Amino acid sequence: MAKKLYIKSYGCQMNVYDSERMADVLAPLGYAPTDQPDNADMVILNTCHIREKAAEKVYSELGRLKNLRAARGNSEMIIAVAGCVAQAEGEEILRRAPYVDMVFGPQTYHRLPEMVAQGHRSRGAVLDTEFPVESKFDHLPAPAVPSEPTAFVTIQEGCDRFCTFCVVPYTRGAEFSRPVGQVVEEVRRLAGNGVREITLLGQNVNAYHGAATDNEDWGLGKLVVELAQIDGLERIRYTTSYPADMDDELITAHGQVAKLMPFLHLPVQSGSDRVLEAMNRRHTADGYRRLVERLRAVRPDLALSSDFIVGFPGETDADFDATLALVGDIEFAQAYSFKYSPRPGTPAAAHGRQISDSVKSERLTALQDLLNQQQMSFNEKCVGGTVPVLFDRPGRHPGQIVGRSPYMQAVHADGPLSMLGEITEVIIDSAHGNSLGGAIVDSSGDQEQLPGKVYA
Repeated sequence: MAKKLYIKSYGCQMNVYDSERMADVLAPLGYAPTDQPDNADMVILNTCHIREKAAEKVYSELGRLKNLRAARGNSEMIIAVAGCVAQAEGEEILRRAPYVDMVFGPQTYHRLPEMVAQGHRSRGAVLDTEFPVESKFDHLPAPAVPSEPTAFVTIQEGCDRFCTFCVVPYTRGAEFSRPVGQVVEEVRRLAGNGVREITLLGQNVNAYHGAATDNEDWGLGKLVVELAQIDGLERIRYTTSYPADMDDELITAHGQVAKLMPFLHLPVQSGSDRVLEAMNRRHTADGYRRLVERLRAVRPDLALSSDFIVGFPGETDADFDATLALVGDIEFAQAYSFKYSPRPGTPAAAHGRQISDSVKSERLTALQDLLNQQQMSFNEKCVGGTVPVLFDRPGRHPGQIVGRSPYMQAVHADGPLSMLGEITEVIIDSAHGNSLGGAIVDSSGDQEQLPGKVYA
């Protein structure tokens, strides 16, 4: 009888990819995924350390799992903590939650079968948070056959930039790029199994420098050109990028590769040069503006998303006003914004000029009001136009299907489930804060007359 595996992923898309690969690694041991922890034989919390109080949320979840295991009377149920919190606080996790069976970092999950065996042999906790010499990607099995038309592919891990607010260099390690051939093989296999869209992932994805058979290191731009040649693959995205690593080759690819979607997540964090310097971001506000101008020159329909931190230590009213000015100049289609929260062990956490929470809240509200206005305006401009939508899931209402536009907007329309996995033209007739509604265009170019109402 197959054993049941439940993995809960926190945080970034790379954790989603890692969780899928953990399932691949454990499949030969007889573990099959389940969507509930209640009947699982192994539960893995794949954690993220970026957000505030991330570790406390993990301990709270661990407490629930401890009670669940006790209520089931199943002492064989394995509880594991993976990811960045595990990497940063491995020994502390075992001290505070001694009932945890395994703690391992994001670079070691390829050794999961060995950890499981070790745990069974010793009946003690297994801790594996070392940065191994070998790449985990060299030891992972081929990914399972995908069940959806979209997929993530990690091509780069770690970061050498050391932004003063960020824990990634400490939890994910130094920058590492997978070899070109390994990435191409994985994407070709995915496309052959029905995947139409891939998102290339990396903590600093445009710092990619993968070894190729021509004895050169390829950058992300050259890799994108190569992947665009794969039959069956229709869309390419990448995230998360770093402004200072947007080179000429990648900018050119945005203008020449039709499969590279016209939507770019390009975190700026602040519009103040003084704050950017304190963050060790290695770009200026005007440098960011010029970069956006270059990108829009080669791809005029390019839409931008970004990240912002408000209330960084020492941020003044003038610094915040500079952020609002940059947002007004660029006009973002989407953005993520957060109040600064100290991450233990980072330089910014020790800064003497911490901003009060009330000021951070006030600034965040003002910034989000502006960003939401821009997002709504961008969505409204789509009304009356026709966009290609990759439908990938059923909607909440009978007869409804949902997909993504080239600009990452969720698009709702009435249509049969047989259209899932297809890229179909949709006439947009309504805009909402986070989604669009529309009607499918039939093969003759007319609006499809499908029964029912379009919901969004």
